Amino acid sequence: MKAYGVTNNNGFTEFSKDKETPTGRDLLVKIEGISINPVDIATRKGITGELKTPKILGYDGYGTVDSIGADVRNFKVGDRVFFAGDYTRDGSYQEYELIDERIVAHAPKETSIEKSVAMPLVTLTASELLFEKLNINPAADNREKTILIINGAGGVGSIAIQLAHLAGLRVIATASTDDKVKWVKALGANLVVNHHQDLIKQIHDLGIKDIDYIIGLSNNDPHWNEIVELIKPFGTFATITNLRESQVMDLKQKSVNFAWEWMFTKSKFKLDSMSDQGAYLEKLANGLDSGMIHSTVTKVFHGFNLENIKKATELVEGGHMMGKVVIKA
Repeated sequence: MKAYGVTNNNGFTEFSKDKETPTGRDLLVKIEGISINPVDIATRKGITGELKTPKILGYDGYGTVDSIGADVRNFKVGDRVFFAGDYTRDGSYQEYELIDERIVAHAPKETSIEKSVAMPLVTLTASELLFEKLNINPAADNREKTILIINGAGGVGSIAIQLAHLAGLRVIATASTDDKVKWVKALGANLVVNHHQDLIKQIHDLGIKDIDYIIGLSNNDPHWNEIVELIKPFGTFATITNLRESQVMDLKQKSVNFAWEWMFTKSKFKLDSMSDQGAYLEKLANGLDSGMIHSTVTKVFHGFNLENIKKATELVEGGHMMGKVVIKA
């Protein structure tokens, strides 16, 4: 079968590999769609030297179950599924992928491949941020709670806005262009501020003194002093990106809770909570089909091949994307 991998930090290569046989709780899925995520770029750029065996990236996938391991409980051959993958294994840039059923869900029935495959990784990341790291109860009355989502128009921000809105919070998102302001408002942001301007002044001008929850989805360092100033005492700050210059100890006087989110932790360490990800994705499938959740795909390449992987990667690597980029076979 064909696969697309990287042997260095410069680019991709097409190569052949044997089609694998699933064992245990693994599914072998014939890939029909993928989407590109910043983690793909970060992983490639992190390669030093030359790899002997190409590394297969890709952490969103959609396809049909081709065969199953002996211990699989929830899926059968022929099921259409979607998932975000496991960082420790080969990804979705190949014709067939092995994936543990616990981090897989049945694909939406009424939603297209391209709209569906854009969503798994960002939805899992946003769900874990909101409901596990910020400990927001979506069934509670959250109308008095405010959340600031920095980089609201990006992949994770675009679904985090929707989930926070559905949970009843007052959502403030950052966006820097007219198109992105319209985008985040359409997704459910109550208020929008520009992250290229003074966040403290803008939020105070809105009549808001401080914020219960802040999510950092871009470089935190330029906004660190603003985050420290705006977060409410005993509030929570969670992020998916590194702190290079910023000091967590700056949050101490306010007794702020701090949390990292890395979507792959559960599968990397084979935690029992891996199955939570499958459950989140089943809810996502229902939400997409019912219209409660809107797909954030904004660009689709048709044809699962090396050229389109390169083009799609260039778009995401540019760092100015609104929503998600997808490749459909």
